[in-house]
Amino acid sequence: MAKILIIDDERSIRNTMKDILEFEKHKIVLAENGKVGLELATSQPFDLIFSDIKMPEMDGIELLQLLKEKEVEAPVVMISGHGSIETAVECIKKGAFDFIEKPVDLNRLLITVRNALDKSVLVTETKILRKKVSSTYQMIGKSPAIMKVREMIDKVAPTEARVFITGENGTGKEVVARLLFQQSNRSDAPFVEVNCAAIPSELIESELFGHEKGSFTSAIKQRIGKFEQADGGTIFLDEIGDMSLSAQTKVLRVLQENELTRVGSDKSIKVNVRVFAATNKNIKEEIEKGNFREDLFHRLNVIPIHVPPLRERKEDIPLLIEHFTGLICSEQGIPVKSFNKDAVALLLKNKWTGNIRELRNVVERLIILSGTTISATDVELFA
Repeated sequence: MAKILIIDDERSIRNTMKDILEFEKHKIVLAENGKVGLELATSQPFDLIFSDIKMPEMDGIELLQLLKEKEVEAPVVMISGHGSIETAVECIKKGAFDFIEKPVDLNRLLITVRNALDKSVLVTETKILRKKVSSTYQMIGKSPAIMKVREMIDKVAPTEARVFITGENGTGKEVVARLLFQQSNRSDAPFVEVNCAAIPSELIESELFGHEKGSFTSAIKQRIGKFEQADGGTIFLDEIGDMSLSAQTKVLRVLQENELTRVGSDKSIKVNVRVFAATNKNIKEEIEKGNFREDLFHRLNVIPIHVPPLRERKEDIPLLIEHFTGLICSEQGIPVKSFNKDAVALLLKNKWTGNIRELRNVVERLIILSGTTISATDVELFA
C-alpha cells in the first residue's frame, strides 16, 4: 500500500482518481489547489504525487519546481486536459516522473502508478545501501595515532594529490582509501579498486589497461581496463607491492602522461584518474631488491599515510569492540550483547598480529558462542 497525494482543482477528477486508487488498496490524500498540495507534500512523506497543470493561483509547473527546490523525493506525475508533446517534454525536463492526459485512462493510470512506485522503492533502497556502505568504512578510535591519520585524511582528501598508504595486513588501509574518496571532490565519480596481489602477473596488464579483441588467445572480445573505468574518478591499487615490473612501467606512463594503451593496440587513450596505492610491504626494501621501480614509488608517494597496527593503539580496542558488537548483532539479527570489563581487559592483553581484522573475527566468534553478557571466561574459551 502506498500513500499518494492528488492535487487537482476539479473535484470530479480528484474523486475519480481517489476511488480507483483506493480500490487498489492505496491511501489517498486530496488537495484542491497547488498551495494546499505544497503544504501537504512538504509536511509529510508521500510515495507518489499527482498534480494537475492548469490550476488557479499556482499552476502545476510552478508547483513542480517548488517541490524539487524543497527536495521532496516522491515521484511527481503531471496530469492535464490540455496536453501536448511540448508540455509533456517541459514537465519531464523540470523533473516530473511522467505525464498523463485527461480524461485519465484507467490502465494508463495504474501502469504509471506501478512504475512510479517501483522507482520510489529503488530510490529508498539506494539510500539504505549508501548508508550501509558509508557505515562500513569508518575509522573508529581516539588514540593519538589514529587521530593523526584522520587529520591527514581531512587535509588531503579535497586535493588531487596521489596518496601512498602503508601498514600491516588488517590495519584498515582500504578504509583510509574509502574515506579519502568519500571526502574528495570526485566522490560522485567512479571508485575502482584493484587487488594487485589477487590478479595473476600475466593478466594484470589486461586488467588495468584493457585489451583489444584477438590480442592474445583468450581475448575473444575487447575489454575496458580499470584505469578507463575510473576515468574522472579514483583508482585504488591495493597491494601494489605485488605488481609485476612490466605493469609498473605502464602505470608509470599513465601517471606521467595521463594516457594508456590497451594490450594489443597502439592507440593512446587519455584518462583523468586520481590514484591511491597501498601496500603491506616495505617498499624501500623492495626497491633495493629490484622488485619495485623507484621512479614509480616517487610518483605515487606524494602524500604518505601510515596506518598504525593495533598494538600501537590499544586504547582504541574498547571502542572497536563496542562498534563491532553493534554491527555484528545487527547483521546477525540478534539483540545487542555486551562485553564486561574483565572480558575487555583480557582482550587488551592480546598481541593482535592480525590487527583490526583479527579483532573483528574474535568479537564475532564471542557474540555467536557466548551469552548476553560476554565474560572473561568466554574470552578464555573462545577467543
